[in-house]
Amino acid sequence: MTAGERVAIVGAGVAGLTTAVVLAEAGVSVHVVAEQVPGVTSLAAGAMWGPYLVEPKDKVDQWGQRSLEVFRELTADPATGVRLTSGIEASRTAEAPPDWATALPGFRACELAELPTGFASGYRFTVPLIDMPVYLGYLLRRLDAARGTIERRRLGSLADAGPASVIVNCAGLGAQGLVPDSGLRPIRGQHVVVTNPGLTEFFSEDTGLSPDLLCFYPHGDSVVLGGTAIDGEGDLTANDKVAANILARCAEVEPRLVDARVLEHRIGARPTRSAVRVEAECREDATVVVHNYGHGGAGVTLSWGCAEEAANLVAAANR
Repeated sequence: MTAGERVAIVGAGVAGLTTAVVLAEAGVSVHVVAEQVPGVTSLAAGAMWGPYLVEPKDKVDQWGQRSLEVFRELTADPATGVRLTSGIEASRTAEAPPDWATALPGFRACELAELPTGFASGYRFTVPLIDMPVYLGYLLRRLDAARGTIERRRLGSLADAGPASVIVNCAGLGAQGLVPDSGLRPIRGQHVVVTNPGLTEFFSEDTGLSPDLLCFYPHGDSVVLGGTAIDGEGDLTANDKVAANILARCAEVEPRLVDARVLEHRIGARPTRSAVRVEAECREDATVVVHNYGHGGAGVTLSWGCAEEAANLVAAANR
């Protein structure tokens, strides 16, 4: 890129901030434009590395593995909010483990005695857990150190993010109107954050396509309990009945959570489409837009792999 050229990034969720960091640390002049910094949906994530109902599988595998490499490196610094944690994913039926899990450190099938009552199968592994408020703060500091800039502003169109040599669309659900993309839809997620009664391991149930999830992720003094996956719903208002059901489901598996004090509710709308979109588009006005959105519930899991691919597309557009 020539001196003075600027790349505008729309969105400050985990996709936007990670892409901004990759570009800024490569010497690109980066300007992030977003209404919310950091993005609310990314703040609401649990978050555990693991591909979650997203396509295309071949690309998802590549993006996910690259992100896993980076997250493992980040565990060396406690300030990142990323750490390796052991735990169990279980099912109430006899399910085979997903391909991505079998290659993780410490992977093994669980004995029936290790599983909560009512579960028929499960497996143990070690995986990065990400404390999202801490982690997003880390990304913001890293972007600042690389001289990236941020502007809090609501956009009416992608073109409003300019002037820029390339616009990178990491708008998440906002891409529904900004692109526009009628194939993009919300899947509402709600988590409850409670005081930690002493949990050190995660637990996650393989609930398939059910809108009612069951998981808990310990992050030091707190535990993130989940959750929901309500297709087509984007309302970010906390639902007390849903929260009570989440608490009940988790406490049934882990009785120590019964008396945990509720600290906050986190609600987000996962930006979901038939396939994650990471590609360059040359618009009628000759503006190049690099898209990086539609990650569903795997935004954190795919963040570094997708960011690096998006950065390569930006570099190709500016040659």
